[in-house]
Amino acid sequence: MLDVSGLHAYYGKSHVLHGVDLVVNPGEIVSLLGRNGVGRSTTIKAIMGLVNSTGSIHFDSHDLKGLRTYQIALRGLAYVPESRDVFPALTVEQNLLLGQQRGKQSQWSFEDMYELFPRLKERRHTPAGVMSGGEQQMLTLCRSLMGNPRLIMIDEPTEGLAPRIVDLVAQYLDTLRQRGVAVLLVEQKLAIALDISQRLYVMGRGTIVFEGTPDDLRQDQQVRRNWLEV
Repeated sequence: MLDVSGLHAYYGKSHVLHGVDLVVNPGEIVSLLGRNGVGRSTTIKAIMGLVNSTGSIHFDSHDLKGLRTYQIALRGLAYVPESRDVFPALTVEQNLLLGQQRGKQSQWSFEDMYELFPRLKERRHTPAGVMSGGEQQMLTLCRSLMGNPRLIMIDEPTEGLAPRIVDLVAQYLDTLRQRGVAVLLVEQKLAIALDISQRLYVMGRGTIVFEGTPDDLRQDQQVRRNWLEV
């Protein structure tokens, strides 16, 4: 579904990514792991056209290079940034409504969102700006789904959340997989990534240093020690 090859990315004169290769197949959860600052977030920003980059990015065999971010989103990719970026003055339902694509039928409804996160239903008429960080994360995840993506890229969805909310996010990701939505997940918590992913990549110094299954990574102590452990 998503095929990235030889991806280089830059912030001004700073060369951040050095030939990243990765693949996400339909209906699978793929985690992108690594220490802070190695280029994980830059990778998904480059895929969404938010960072200057070179290389090959194909989605369903369509070349994404040169497209604007909204054009990429219209092709079926969604991006959930770490910053969440809710519309603070709008209610939960209004934020969700903004996620819909005009003239395009979605497999996801408001009731689906409220079933995934019942707390959103309780807060549906509440301005997003007064909600807790966990509630805003739920809202951002659901707003992205309302656009009916076939692949959703999520940056650090469990960062700073209470354990109960982390469990809800993990259930959300598994629900996406069951309903055929692929996920590219940037995640700091190794245990969560190992539990929910079908495959994992580990990044170090702007490139991929490991690719394999959760079992492969569990058995590779050297990769965990050199590239993941603090």
